[in-house]
Amino acid sequence: MHVPDGFLDAPTSLATAGVAVAGIAVALRGARRELDDRVAPLAGIIATFVFAGQMINFPVAGGTSGHLMGGALTAVLVGPYTGLLCMTVVLAVQALMFADGGITALGTNVVLMGVVAVVVGYAVFRGALLVLPRRISMVAPAAALGAVVSVAASAATFVLLYSVGGVVPIPFDTLLTAMLGVHVVIGVGEAVITFVVVAGIVTVRPDLVHGARRLVATRELETRLVSA
Repeated sequence: MHVPDGFLDAPTSLATAGVAVAGIAVALRGARRELDDRVAPLAGIIATFVFAGQMINFPVAGGTSGHLMGGALTAVLVGPYTGLLCMTVVLAVQALMFADGGITALGTNVVLMGVVAVVVGYAVFRGALLVLPRRISMVAPAAALGAVVSVAASAATFVLLYSVGGVVPIPFDTLLTAMLGVHVVIGVGEAVITFVVVAGIVTVRPDLVHGARRLVATRELETRLVSA
């Protein structure tokens, strides 16, 4: 979903750049509460993984292709604030060094794959944990659900932005159907990757997964009560 230069007009690109800057400013403040000696190295590893994952495309119907977005994945593993910073670094490097996504569209891409994907993905993840059994094993399925919804939300946001500032007029319903149709399939792939990665880490080191910390703390408290 890397938006290239010239897809959106200047006012829309400037507006998304402003939203992106505001989101990054909030993330810089919030990341202070998330980052510690355990999370910082993991954040670097996850950013590298997402960077590599976004460079690999998998085929989708109709001759199109998709790739890992990573917003929900990073939010669940290292926290939403740190996750947004990871996504911003990945997108900036891709735009500046690999011409993957336009430079003038960098703000748009940060909004779509950073702000929207992280916020929606993490919100859905937290909501799923409220209704699922309170077990560590539920973290990966909840993360997968957050991943698939985050991809659809990002696609819908792009359609909204294009309907406002697209350089070529396309009927809103036509573009929405096309984007969501493709990105639902991409979201399934995103969900599978997210499930596998989160499940692998949470099985070995649940204490490293930001989204599992409350469950880990509850389990430790229950263990202490039983021991006492």
